[in-house]
Amino acid sequence: MDDLSQCNVMVVDDNETNIDILVDILGDDYQVSVATSGESALEDMENHLPDLVLLDVMMPGMDGYEVCRQIKANKKSRGIPVIFVTAMNDTEEEIRGFELGAVDYITKPISPPRVKTRIANHLRLKRAKDLLMRQKETLEKRVIERTRELTLTQEQTIFSLTNLAETRDPETGGHIRRTQNYVRLLATRLKHHERFRHQLNDAAIELLYKCAPLHDIGKVGVHDSILLKPGRLTEEEFEEMKRHTVYGRDALVNANHIPGGNSFLTLAREIAYSHHEKWDGTGYPEGLQGEDIPLSGRLMTLADVYDALISKRIYKAPFPHHKAVKIIAEGRGKHFDPDITDAFLELEEQFRQTALSYADFDEEREALDSSCP
Repeated sequence: MDDLSQCNVMVVDDNETNIDILVDILGDDYQVSVATSGESALEDMENHLPDLVLLDVMMPGMDGYEVCRQIKANKKSRGIPVIFVTAMNDTEEEIRGFELGAVDYITKPISPPRVKTRIANHLRLKRAKDLLMRQKETLEKRVIERTRELTLTQEQTIFSLTNLAETRDPETGGHIRRTQNYVRLLATRLKHHERFRHQLNDAAIELLYKCAPLHDIGKVGVHDSILLKPGRLTEEEFEEMKRHTVYGRDALVNANHIPGGNSFLTLAREIAYSHHEKWDGTGYPEGLQGEDIPLSGRLMTLADVYDALISKRIYKAPFPHHKAVKIIAEGRGKHFDPDITDAFLELEEQFRQTALSYADFDEEREALDSSCP
């Protein structure tokens, strides 16, 4: 049998005779504490919680029902079993006690064997519940710690791969910060949209934000003579540049052995491979059309194009914000998903502010601040 001798049973009764009877019955088996009123019982519990409470119903001042209600309303004490001790034998009163959270009733005159058996059973049940709660808390802590470790692994992986891309492509520094924020703006606006709400929740949006910086990771596979060319690319060079989508996908496929990396690397591959597809099917590398293009790719496409338009490049000056907005609006239903375009048009001032926050050059800031002619 379980050793319950260290359990504390609190007897709450205003009648000294009743207290003496219960102490005599329980004193050899448990640690017994006594309170002669509901108020003093609650005050004692502030300093030391008992394992079980034997509670008289009829007491002057605060009756047993109110004491039970306050015990169960307190987060610290709500798990303590409360057993009412009463001379009443009224079904409605019993129902009232159970509704307040009591676990049992003991009627007077008191039967020592019945009292001992019921108290022992409820203490064992409480001990089992406490053990399950501790195990649950331990498991939750382990899950939180494991999640934290996996999140850290994801962030370190993304940081390392992004830094690799930045060493090859001088355009990617501010571009990465801006585009990941554009993607989050769009996804957050669309998460309640009928077409997207089954794909976009807070966790999915956070993952999109984390993975967006890897959209151009495939540029590490493009030769410097093409990647850094100051003028327009030849047709052959452009065909090679287009292969950065394939290089990016393949690199992230090979990285999939990273612990906990499956979900975020799958999304990163999707973005890297599909962010140059167009809604009308004229994009690359697959020529996908409409909703055959992954949502992540459709979001990244608009973010990427807007940023390319408002950014300074070795072959062009930055476009003013209003001109970039006009070009994207004209691409609705052709280059871009119509609903994503509409979300952008609603958010265009937030896009401009984001671009200003992460602008690389004064020339870009001047273009973003310029007003529509």
